[in-house]
Amino acid sequence: MRRSPAWLFRRGRWVVPYQAEAAGSTSWEKVADSIEFIPAEYSVKSLPESVAREMLGCEPGDVDRLVGVGLPFEERAGERYFDANDLYNLGMYSGRSTTQPELAFRMLFRFAGRPVEDLLRPKTWDVRVRLECVECAGEAPWHFEEPDVVRFGGRLEDVSRPEPGAGSAQFAARVTTTGARTPIVSPVLRELVREYLEAGYRWQMIPVSMQSDVELVHKLGATSCIAASLFLAERFRAAGYRAQAKRGWFCGVLGGALDLPHACVEVVDDDGALRTVDIAKAQLAARLPDDTEAFRELCLGSVYNKVIPSTASGNEPFGRHECGSPRPAEIHADIRAVRRS
Repeated sequence: MRRSPAWLFRRGRWVVPYQAEAAGSTSWEKVADSIEFIPAEYSVKSLPESVAREMLGCEPGDVDRLVGVGLPFEERAGERYFDANDLYNLGMYSGRSTTQPELAFRMLFRFAGRPVEDLLRPKTWDVRVRLECVECAGEAPWHFEEPDVVRFGGRLEDVSRPEPGAGSAQFAARVTTTGARTPIVSPVLRELVREYLEAGYRWQMIPVSMQSDVELVHKLGATSCIAASLFLAERFRAAGYRAQAKRGWFCGVLGGALDLPHACVEVVDDDGALRTVDIAKAQLAARLPDDTEAFRELCLGSVYNKVIPSTASGNEPFGRHECGSPRPAEIHADIRAVRRS
């Protein structure tokens, strides 16, 4: 079911502030009705009820009401367990301003209301990525999709790549990103972006494995970085443009301690130049009460220094171990800004 978005993109401009939606969310039942729960085939119910109450700042009776209106759970040893994505989305759209997801969101995106010039200058990051092979079958080479910043004016230095081995490995590098204002030129591309923004798809936290199921995500009326980028890349190609969804890392997040899946669309514009469309970040920034229009416009064609692009395509993992394990490798990134001396 498609929900009314907190943002609206009309006649080339973003309108309707976040507060307009929050004001209507007065009960947990209404909040639950406003989101889509993660389908069973993608859901991992790993958080106990005590954590759920802490995340949402609610009482046991509130959890009972959420379960009563459909919040999925599993009961193990007499305790209910919930999917982290469901809890995040409930908090994000609660309109209470005090849930952990809302507080984290405002912290993560506080930069979006600042002058965008800060996002256009060079910025250096220490990047450390740990690759772990679950159910490892023995020593084998690792494959890792590295930061891909040079073609956008950045630098990759002091690189340490994973050596063949078993169990785990690490990639490390010092990465410098930069930004540039390069708005979309093509009226066709702009129209396709406008159509997507006006379609009413609502951003939700979604498991990475589910985000590649583009049809399912959009059928639910939801969207996410990867799903939106895969969808738009296909629309751009159908219109005759060279385009692909690419994955990367969203940096400067809680000191580097939080992994956030990121993706955008790279498309060759009418002037022959490469543009990037970071549609989900534009949608998210529109939820803030601050004036974020300049940042949202930056997301529609330009590059900025808080994103490290990689060589990974939109629906591919960042890394794998060639040992033959039936389980995919787990990738954990720790990216921290290098302070100027």
